[in-house]
Amino acid sequence: MNFLLIFGGLILLILGGNWLLKSAVALSLKLEIPKIIIGMTVVSLATSAPELIVSINAALNNSSDLALGNVIGSNVANLGFVLGVTLLFGKIEVQHGFYKVDWPIMIIASSLLFFFLKSGKVITQIEGIILFTFLVLFLIYLLKFQKKAVIDEMPEDDELLPSIKIFTYLVVGGLGLWGGSELLIKGATNLALDFGVTERVIAVTVVSVGTSIPELAASLIAIIKKEKAISLGNLVGSNIFNILAVLGITSIITPIPVVDERLLSNDIFWMLGISFLILPLVFIPKGLRLNWKDGIILLTCYGFFIYQTL
Repeated sequence: MNFLLIFGGLILLILGGNWLLKSAVALSLKLEIPKIIIGMTVVSLATSAPELIVSINAALNNSSDLALGNVIGSNVANLGFVLGVTLLFGKIEVQHGFYKVDWPIMIIASSLLFFFLKSGKVITQIEGIILFTFLVLFLIYLLKFQKKAVIDEMPEDDELLPSIKIFTYLVVGGLGLWGGSELLIKGATNLALDFGVTERVIAVTVVSVGTSIPELAASLIAIIKKEKAISLGNLVGSNIFNILAVLGITSIITPIPVVDERLLSNDIFWMLGISFLILPLVFIPKGLRLNWKDGIILLTCYGFFIYQTL
């Protein structure tokens, strides 16, 4: 029964995220908002919506380890699992902006999270405001100084829809995300009790992979279609958004305390480690590209992460 709840929740999260993305992009086109703003705000928020809704819902239900484990686990999954699987299907040419902007910002955001959690074993509302403010400043910098727009990785969503369809997708997508998060959290917490493991273990394995499915689907579709939309920057950007927006907004609503110490002694170091690992992989042996060998390295790291977590 708990597996059915989790499966049903994941399906609703995926469908809800897709419907929300359709409505958001269509609304942006109708309002003639520039493409760069759509890519960095609307699309980023829509693809990170499962993490955001699950984390807020978990924190409000006093399941803070689900909220934290979901984000930390998703960040490890994005670079270890999603990027690893994607690279098995083709190589990725890395843009210069990766080591000049994206990677440093991801490391700064990850380090901020590490510092906040280590210092008080809780992300307070003030710290949430700091995280979210950093995101706003980052977006302002990108809008002002970055020449290349962030590419919408789902070009088929770029269609002008009637207002009633936009409203319907928006409402149904939002309800899908909320209902999916309710089912997922209920199933995950019950599963943890049934198997005698902590919420953290379920969060950094089952829940985190589930909420990373939209990124995996978009990445595989793009690389199989040989579209240039997929880039390392997209996944790195998702990790930045998960920390600064998801945990930022969640902790502003309610502080997020650490219950399971292994989030601090183990999981967050995996997140930092795999984030640092990406930089040498990009430059060695040939600069600014990733291929199937790098994919195997990343998947091996992710497999070991899951193994020692369980």
